[in-house]
Amino acid sequence: MQREDSAPSVSTTLAPLRNEVFRSIWTASQISSLGWLVQTVGISWLMATISASDLMVALVQAASTLPVFFLSILAGAIADNFSRRWVMFAGHCLLTLASTSLMISVGLGFVSPWLILGLGFLAGCGFALNDPAWHASVGDILHKRDIPAAVTLMSVGYNIVRSVGPALGGVILAFFGPLAAFALAALCDLTPLSAIWRTKWHVRSSPLPREKMSTAIHDGLRFTATSLEIRSAIARAALFGLTSISILALLPLVVRDQLQSGPIVYGILLAGFGAGAFIAGMSNGFLRRIMSQNKLVAVASVACAACCLSLALTSSVAVAALSLALGGAGWLVTWTGIDVSVQLASPRWVVGRTLSIYYALSAGGMAAGSWIWGSVAQNYSLTWALEGASGALLLVAAAGILLPVRPWEEADQESSDFHPPELALDLKPRSGPIVAKVEYSISEENKAAFLDCMRARRHVQSRAGARNWTLQRNLQTPSLWTETFRTPTWMDFLRLNHRLTAADKDVVQHLQALHDGEFPPQMELAIERTTDAARTRAQPIAVVSRPLR
Repeated sequence: MQREDSAPSVSTTLAPLRNEVFRSIWTASQISSLGWLVQTVGISWLMATISASDLMVALVQAASTLPVFFLSILAGAIADNFSRRWVMFAGHCLLTLASTSLMISVGLGFVSPWLILGLGFLAGCGFALNDPAWHASVGDILHKRDIPAAVTLMSVGYNIVRSVGPALGGVILAFFGPLAAFALAALCDLTPLSAIWRTKWHVRSSPLPREKMSTAIHDGLRFTATSLEIRSAIARAALFGLTSISILALLPLVVRDQLQSGPIVYGILLAGFGAGAFIAGMSNGFLRRIMSQNKLVAVASVACAACCLSLALTSSVAVAALSLALGGAGWLVTWTGIDVSVQLASPRWVVGRTLSIYYALSAGGMAAGSWIWGSVAQNYSLTWALEGASGALLLVAAAGILLPVRPWEEADQESSDFHPPELALDLKPRSGPIVAKVEYSISEENKAAFLDCMRARRHVQSRAGARNWTLQRNLQTPSLWTETFRTPTWMDFLRLNHRLTAADKDVVQHLQALHDGEFPPQMELAIERTTDAARTRAQPIAVVSRPLR
């Protein structure tokens, strides 16, 4: 099914639901999330009742997030190289297996803290596989202008369910026991399997063969490392996850020890968290109009800090619920803003990998935070842990000065068409290294503008795969400048050019406008050859010229 490109230019929060494929998978995901939240309430409360260790209770959150830290980068490479639809299907199969195993274990009376953590880890593996593929698929299913609304809708939908699921989980636990909660979760996990099986969507295929997993991971890491806006967003996410997870990780202890209550109150408080997130999600468009995305994320961190401080000081269920609503609002605004920023800054060829790196580091932050705040609560006090998290969240808000979250922009991130040049030699995909040279004639008055364009050109080429990029000025004829870069193989050169987006190629248009020559700049391609005796039969250096496009 094709993306709906005929939608209005301004996308509302509900606009993505007009797309049948998105609507089907989104709805199934909410049903699955309902089961997961019921199960989360069940395993958190079950752990609190069978284990006297505060750390083990806090590690329930870490068990499901730690696999995302370890496996997401691999999952992102898989999502960019294989069918994202089938990757999502495999992820939900793991979730179903974890839920079903937990249900059977509880039904047979064989349950222990380590078994709970182990099955939570298995479910986390399912999330690690599914989430990068699902979020990357949003850009395949919908038009780019609908991506912010779709990401917001995904968060809002989850938090609508969060408003109901925990309370439902608390009721089921109180009246029917944990077995019923885990049975409902296993049943709900079947819904997305059915939806993904029934739906299909169009994905622009690459004319090049799949990359090796090691190469794909390396390229994704290199692209992320050379993209300042993505680096800042991911660093901010990791810090926020490290500090804000204290709210959810310590909430069972707040209910048990500070509020002296049971699973129903625990479910109600989680519902308050979800209700705050839902309200913030529906107001997200208005909030973005009155302040920048970077300020909005900073304010959201302050809201979560206020939530932690209130939970540390109150013994009232009503005050705790209001505090959690504030924390839920900050939680949604932060994660939605960072998610969309990463998506819109990433070309389609690497979006699964950049999202997976974002998920890995944010999940790693949450896993570490669960352990840190659980350890503080166990070794010192619950109040100290919550107050410490509150202070840390204020520092995360201040970090926006050094690590700003970029504004949402609609740059064209689709890969542009590329036609390989005709060669005089019969190169194999692994032939190389390949050397590319482009010569420019630049007048003195255009030198400053040319150097500015070349800084952008180096950034564009390097993150797409260029190595050893240099710019040289001719000493005999100072108006002549030569750009040089290498790729390890001929296939790497082809991949580099297929990865350049229409937005990237705007730099080429600026360079051509600054060029004073009679003809456009020409790219010369050569293959390096050694003069070692062992390589005497190697082909000689070949040079091919082609227009720079």
